[in-house]
Amino acid sequence: MRKTKRVTISDIAALAGVSKATASLVLNGRGKELRVAQETRERVLTIARQQHYQASIHARLLRDNRSYTLGLVVPEITNYGFAIFSHELENLCREAGLQLLISCSDENPGQESVVVNNLIARQVDGLIVASSMQSDADYVALSEQLPVVLFDRYMNDTRLPLVCTDSVTPTADLIAQVAVHHPDEFYFLGGQPRLSPSKDRLEGFRQGLARAGVTLRPEWILHGNYHPSSGYEMFAALCARLGRPPRALFTAACGVLEGVLRYMSQHRLLESDIHLVSFDDHYLYDSLSVRIDTVRQDCRQLAADCFTMITALIDEREPTPHQRFLPATLARRHPRLG
Repeated sequence: MRKTKRVTISDIAALAGVSKATASLVLNGRGKELRVAQETRERVLTIARQQHYQASIHARLLRDNRSYTLGLVVPEITNYGFAIFSHELENLCREAGLQLLISCSDENPGQESVVVNNLIARQVDGLIVASSMQSDADYVALSEQLPVVLFDRYMNDTRLPLVCTDSVTPTADLIAQVAVHHPDEFYFLGGQPRLSPSKDRLEGFRQGLARAGVTLRPEWILHGNYHPSSGYEMFAALCARLGRPPRALFTAACGVLEGVLRYMSQHRLLESDIHLVSFDDHYLYDSLSVRIDTVRQDCRQLAADCFTMITALIDEREPTPHQRFLPATLARRHPRLG
């Protein structure tokens, strides 16, 4: 098999009948400044286009001491929220002339360390991370070498730059509105209890019940992980235990709800009287026969704030504020909530 050959400045210079130095000046945008004849500039640029020439990023890296790449680490790219966030962030990077490199940790701290080290080896200018770590120690140390921004979740009282959605307040608001209609039975299906989203959304659930005057029962709280298979298994076990679907259910993320809906579809429960409530929204919920009330994050704003923060840090500017908790909105679809 013939090995392909990348077009170089030397190739462009030879085809244009100019020196390599002249071709380099033109292709780097300095031809007019250094008085290369217009006809020569046009000839070099035309040949470069015809040959699909692309400047070496490595040469630019050496010249500017930057790679013009950002690293993004998410637990799971198939998660709807992370997929939307990644799409929005990639758009922002492309518009700014940056390349986004995306890696997945699968909620595994060991794998997270591996993918982070791989991104560092590729000399990314900064990292944006939805971490599965329980401590921020590694990222605090890493932030001495390159900018790091945490998003979606945090560790304890971290002082690292951070962009998150306020989970507690909107969850409490929505649960309080629903709980008055279901004071005797309201279940919670969450992800890993060690993660901050799980803790915050459970706290919002507790506060919402208390506001509605409903006493929380320990058996109402169930934890698994945020993968759809976990939501399916938790809901299946709950229905088996009760001998029927629960009267009201809050799922702590889209992935968990996806598993619940798959079980309901398979067992023809989509027309049941269950009142479904979830953190995270999906446009398809408007098309379902079962009504789902949700807490809706602004993924576009999350991405924009992360991008603003990481680029400020790369430019050695201190972002203000250093940590941001963004508001969420409620999407009410159930007739009882109006």
